[in-house]
Amino acid sequence: MRVDLFDFDLPETSIALRPVEPRDAARMLVVSPEQGLDDRIVRDLPDLLQPGDVLVLNDTKVIPSRLYGLRMREETAARVEIMLHKREGADRWRAFARPAKKLNVGDRIRFGEATESTACELVRLDAEVEEKGEGGDVALRFSFAGAFLDEAIARLGELPLPPYIAGKRPTDDKDRADYQTVYAKDEGAVAAPTAGLHFTEDLFRRLDERGVTRHFVTLHVGAGTFLPVKAEDTAEHRMHAEWGSVSEETARALNEARARGGRIVSVGTTSLRLLESAAREDGTIAPFSGDTAIFITPGYRLKAVDVLMTNFHLPRSTLFMLVSAFAGLDCMRAAYAHAIETGYRFYSYGDASLLFRR
Repeated sequence: MRVDLFDFDLPETSIALRPVEPRDAARMLVVSPEQGLDDRIVRDLPDLLQPGDVLVLNDTKVIPSRLYGLRMREETAARVEIMLHKREGADRWRAFARPAKKLNVGDRIRFGEATESTACELVRLDAEVEEKGEGGDVALRFSFAGAFLDEAIARLGELPLPPYIAGKRPTDDKDRADYQTVYAKDEGAVAAPTAGLHFTEDLFRRLDERGVTRHFVTLHVGAGTFLPVKAEDTAEHRMHAEWGSVSEETARALNEARARGGRIVSVGTTSLRLLESAAREDGTIAPFSGDTAIFITPGYRLKAVDVLMTNFHLPRSTLFMLVSAFAGLDCMRAAYAHAIETGYRFYSYGDASLLFRR
């Protein structure tokens, strides 16, 4: 499909720079291809679901994956910014480098400062460029591995707020809480599963009382998910792979719930992409562990998810293509036009939508 079909004008004033408080006070646009649009708030979610429905949430946890370092080459050095996006081993990450033209295979990058004390060795971290790909993509092998590398990244890295927020204000301590879900558990994401940012313990309690159960999956969200599509046709766009897992216990519980007539409600596009990667042709969900680069556009036959809760996405993005596949392109264009006109807040810290499948 032509990518320009997924374009729309978005005023700068629609981009949320901070989340609302409390989290479940955000607005939520309910979108039904049959019943139209309904302006609600996230706190209304229990009233919009039915007993027996099942929420599926992504429990990945964001790591401080933006690193600033010096490329060391003989007697010269150059500053580079590294955004980790996919772990490939105990000491190896794929990353986006900026400016990538300053890096060659074999170059060494130093993060942090050298010290004379070995007790403080973790304030310094080195990496070697092992591969260079397209679009600034590089493969880095670090001087630490496993938990030692994790500790060094946590010490030296910066929380990776999306560029449409980070470009307008500096990251601060408040973001360390705001940019994690209350149920974040499994470290490895470099971007938050943002639909989940709206949930509170009180909202979970009210969903329990309604008879809506919940299960967790893990998809370590990579920065590539949110990159704009530069191709003119969707067939020419390549998705970056992300690692995900659906346990045998979760797959069985979701299949049993659906067999009883319950609906699968995906909290976020990350959960949906993982469930669709794990789904069999008959719509049942199999256990899954591995990489997925699934790209969902209109024409894709959805198998696993009945309802999708998600934030409002970038023009020309793979995520706007996904929601258009889910609810219909014309329906989503009308929904986004309504959201812009009535002041909904967009992107990671913005408001939510609740989409019922076409």
